[in-house]
Amino acid sequence: MADQAMLTKLLDVRILFLGPPGSGKGTQCKRLKAELGLPHLSTGDILRQGIVDGKAECLKAKTYVDSGNLVPDDLMILIIRERLAQSDCHRGFILDGFPRTLPQAKSLDDMLVSLKLPLSCVFNLVVNDEVIVERIAGRLNCSNAKCGAVYHKKNAPPKVLGICDICGSPLQQRSDDLPDIVKERLKVYKELTAPLIGYYTERKLLTEIDGSRSQDEIYADIMRNLETCVNAGG
Repeated sequence: MADQAMLTKLLDVRILFLGPPGSGKGTQCKRLKAELGLPHLSTGDILRQGIVDGKAECLKAKTYVDSGNLVPDDLMILIIRERLAQSDCHRGFILDGFPRTLPQAKSLDDMLVSLKLPLSCVFNLVVNDEVIVERIAGRLNCSNAKCGAVYHKKNAPPKVLGICDICGSPLQQRSDDLPDIVKERLKVYKELTAPLIGYYTERKLLTEIDGSRSQDEIYADIMRNLETCVNAGG
């Protein structure tokens, strides 16, 4: 855990996470949110809540997600723009799952320039495909969108089979977590999202993190690099 002086500096940090689906971005973002108190902007969570709320743009995006394809840039940009404009993002945030293409990255840059909230650092979690398929195919999600708890059949099973420990709602496997869909998502990621690694490397914002280690090891590595970024004026 960072000391109080460093935590104060980190209140204004703006972090972006890259990495294929199942690389552990969400887990690390939630830990950062708990420690730093920054909003965690997960595109998956934003879309799922928007679907529950009946937002037209999120319902339209669902058709792409369910087939393992990326949501079109113009639609995703509209959804993210609305979220970034909310007051809790005006100091700092943790962005997870967006951008996924170069046009999205450039649109994000334009948005953040207009809001005077440039990115502080970008973390890329690196994990091989076999580990990712095993992780995602075993994942179980609470059916209660307000709870959002996530379990794993092997690594983090619930106390009662098929039931959320927290709220008691049924657990379910998301349609895009089935093995064949996961493989398609990885293929799409490599084709369209991986080029962002070069984009942010050229801007001297990117740090690669080995995502195959334990959650604690990954988090400690992220915090070390985050503190270095802030001390360097990132």
